[in-house]
Amino acid sequence: MKFHVLPDSVREVPSPDSFTYPFSYEPHPLSIAAASEVRSYVESQSQWSEELSQGKMLGVLVVEKKGERGFLAAFSGTLGGKTLQEYFVPPVFDLMCPRCYFQEEQERISELNRRINGLEVQMQPSPLHLVAEQEIEEARKKMTEAKFRRHQLRITLSAEELEEKEPEMIRESQFLKAQLKRIESSWKKRLEEADHPLLVLQAEVKRLQAERQQRSQDLQQWLFSQYVFLNARGERKTLAEIFPSGQIPSGAGDCCAPKLLQAAYLEGMRPLCMAEFWMGASPKDEVRLEGNYYPACRSKCRPILGHMLQGLSVDPNPLLQGHQELESRLEILWQDCQIAVVAKPSGMLSVPGLDDLPSVFSAMKSRFPDAEGPLIVHRLDMDTSGVMVVALTPEAYGSLQRQFLRHEIKKKYLAWLECPMVSGQEGDISLPLRPDLADRPRQLVDQEHGKSAITHYLVLENRKGHALVALWPQTGRTHQLRVHCAHPLGLNNPIVGDRLYGKPAERLMLHAQEVEFTHPTDGKAMKFVLPIEF
Repeated sequence: MKFHVLPDSVREVPSPDSFTYPFSYEPHPLSIAAASEVRSYVESQSQWSEELSQGKMLGVLVVEKKGERGFLAAFSGTLGGKTLQEYFVPPVFDLMCPRCYFQEEQERISELNRRINGLEVQMQPSPLHLVAEQEIEEARKKMTEAKFRRHQLRITLSAEELEEKEPEMIRESQFLKAQLKRIESSWKKRLEEADHPLLVLQAEVKRLQAERQQRSQDLQQWLFSQYVFLNARGERKTLAEIFPSGQIPSGAGDCCAPKLLQAAYLEGMRPLCMAEFWMGASPKDEVRLEGNYYPACRSKCRPILGHMLQGLSVDPNPLLQGHQELESRLEILWQDCQIAVVAKPSGMLSVPGLDDLPSVFSAMKSRFPDAEGPLIVHRLDMDTSGVMVVALTPEAYGSLQRQFLRHEIKKKYLAWLECPMVSGQEGDISLPLRPDLADRPRQLVDQEHGKSAITHYLVLENRKGHALVALWPQTGRTHQLRVHCAHPLGLNNPIVGDRLYGKPAERLMLHAQEVEFTHPTDGKAMKFVLPIEF
């Protein structure tokens, strides 16, 4: 691991008063300078060029050591097929350490896999099964044919002839049934003997599979105990202690932020600020854009960093700042005894979240204390402004829900995109979406498991290097418009201020401008337009 000196260009830049809040931040100038140094270094390493061109998350941590400022660098996962590279901090625990217990036990598990696969190849049923099936089937066929002949005789013979023939027919039926049982019994004994070697193999495979499962579980628990994370107070916690439920996400502890903080604590360095950034192409399923800075992931890193940041003075969560006045800014555009139409400001939740922030729901409950039902018929993202329809009765809620399900409610959005586009260009974007279970609330494009998501768009104009587009969602998936704009298979042009899929700014430049629906009780067509000046 190397302590890297910051460039002279930021020598006079003051250090921040508190450490970066890693889940929503604008990178400090010192972090930006450090990231530039890392980019220059990795771009000079030709052996990584192909891997980096396919996309990699890198991170920097600006630190102070004995009065001197510098930075540490990290990569997520592996680089060049290794967990250790000279320029970067080491992993919290090195899975790839040669001849360590993890590698040795992995080899034992791999050997079990090879033995199981080899035995399964040998697990072929005896060819006698086919012979037995043919002989038994032939006996059944004879029984069926004899039964049919007896049936025909009972139809065609006279009563006297049938009385004379009946004992013989009964004896034939009894004989054929007994013969089938003898054949089945004989084959059962022969097949049991023939299948004995197969049963021995099956028992051995079952035993090996149980051993493999136990070894894998034991190794996983051992591994969790090896990931020991420090914090600024010198306190230590393992993955198992950080995730007491036992539901530990794959790859937890191998992201940039935990690596960087761990290295700083071990070396007695004081963390000042940090940033994580993407290099290379965006993955097919998610939006990661070259050069953009990204927050730490939530499912893996939030619990870990919740421990590791203890003892540091950390910036407040910017998403929690300045929200108390939002309820007063929520404007009611129209109301009657059934519904209300409101103008939601950017930064306000539609429904209550984990942090007990003001929401449209809480505001409407306050203003309409006697209103019944779920109230919120549809949602806008926290950062999106615009017009929303609220139900004040269960009947209104049910009616509006049915209209949404039948795609009878029409919505139009306006968005400023980061780059200019051809004015007048229009079309449809169809990219199915699903939640990123490892990093909620981000969404992924998933052609196999995603839900259909369709957006119609029209480029209205270009101004100051940005394109203004109108967007008509045909479906209502979470972050649909944001992903469809930012994804390389969509417009490949993020919305200005999109901190999840583009670059942070003062606000997300996405506005729900229009909504059209039918009134729940009188059937009247209603349309509301909420102009905006971004």
